Amino acid sequence: MDKPLISRHLVDSDGSLAEPPSGAPKVGILGSGDFARSLATRLVGSGFSVVVGSRNPKRAAGLFPSSAQVTFQEEAVSSPGVIFVAVFREHYSLLCGLSDQLDGKILVDVSNPTEQEHLQRRESNAEYLASLFPTCTVVKAFNVISAWTLQAGPRDGNRQVPICCDQPEAKRTVSEMVHAMGFMPVDMGSLASAREVEAMPLRLLPAWKVPALLALGLFVCFFAYNFTRDVLHPYIREDKNKFYKLPVSIVNTTLPCVAYVLLSLVYLPGVLAAALQLQRGTKYRRFPDWLDHWLQHRKQIGLLSFFCAALHALYSFCLPLRRSHRYELVNLAVKQVLANKSHLWVEEEVWRMEIYLSLGVLALGTLSLLAVTSLPSIANTLNWREFSFVQSTLGFVALVLSTLHTLTYGWTRAFEESRYKFYLPPTFTLTLLVPCLVILAKGLFLLPCFSRRLSKIRRGWEKDGGVKFMLPVDSVLAEKTSHV
Repeated sequence: MDKPLISRHLVDSDGSLAEPPSGAPKVGILGSGDFARSLATRLVGSGFSVVVGSRNPKRAAGLFPSSAQVTFQEEAVSSPGVIFVAVFREHYSLLCGLSDQLDGKILVDVSNPTEQEHLQRRESNAEYLASLFPTCTVVKAFNVISAWTLQAGPRDGNRQVPICCDQPEAKRTVSEMVHAMGFMPVDMGSLASAREVEAMPLRLLPAWKVPALLALGLFVCFFAYNFTRDVLHPYIREDKNKFYKLPVSIVNTTLPCVAYVLLSLVYLPGVLAAALQLQRGTKYRRFPDWLDHWLQHRKQIGLLSFFCAALHALYSFCLPLRRSHRYELVNLAVKQVLANKSHLWVEEEVWRMEIYLSLGVLALGTLSLLAVTSLPSIANTLNWREFSFVQSTLGFVALVLSTLHTLTYGWTRAFEESRYKFYLPPTFTLTLLVPCLVILAKGLFLLPCFSRRLSKIRRGWEKDGGVKFMLPVDSVLAEKTSHV
């Protein structure tokens, strides 16, 4: 990019980027790209004296903070003890002429391979750099931090900086720099771990793959089911063309089903885990791998549930805007006139819709609160008891409200023969299976015979252990404050 991510005017107007004190530690940077410019900006703002080495210092000088010294590469590496190598791997060999000046220095490799390069090469960029400069100590760091995060600060990005190196002293030096820049160093071991560290930026939402496939699978299944009942059935049995319902109506019928089932799947693994602990009589045995992975994906499943619920609300607002809906209203009015009905009012239906909509709004509002508190910036401001209350207690309230919302929507339709198209039950009856199972199990675990035993297990008691365990007098308080 010829245009820098941060303008020279903005850099110079920032008071934090003033001239560093005379005793400030000196750091070198090889490279003048976007990342090098952002790195220099963050280092200067953190109190370091920065020297940038460029092949064309005259052209690059205007892109860096005024307090950073931009010079030729040979001069830039002469005095600093720590050098950031911010160039691509294919340019590493061009630095071999600096071997004498780099002797004994710490080289921080910030590069990343492409996905194809990572698959083709067994040697990481950092290990390749170490092989070119055997007299230097190479540290892999900052490759997971974007240029924008370096400029805006760790508040707008991931604070963690994985670090790996073979020399503990060099690792400690770079870790102190990471702390000074406002980030959090994470020790990843020796330089042999560099390949794993370089693979981190190549992963595209790894924690979302299974939840996204689950949500997509549920959507396809429910969409096909609703299509069969609401479009295919009238087309075959009544010769009515209702394919116009596919873009909006069928999608809007499918989304709440997916959201409701996903929400129940957030709390089902907790029920299964509690049942396993009760059956085993201990918390010191590992859960099966499938259950362990399920527990780890609950946050993503919950956010996808909120996403589908929010889309359902938006689609519902759009329903009256459809041309087909206007035609149906006109047809209904014409039928009412022809039937000489001057007043059409069904008290039961009016109350059902009022309650149904109110419960839906409450459920969506509670889900919104869960989604907001799952954000790291919000979750970090809550203590464990507050976070547990929101995610566990309010989450269960959201599940109950969603269940009541679904039951009010269904009302007596499950008992009407005309609702069974191709002998298929209404969609809402299928969605109720898992949530009702979760609610029933949660209710059972609240019974004293289960809750006291479960509380003892979570506080370290074992069924086959030789140590007797007594619960505190206030077992309810113990349950609220202990979630091991």
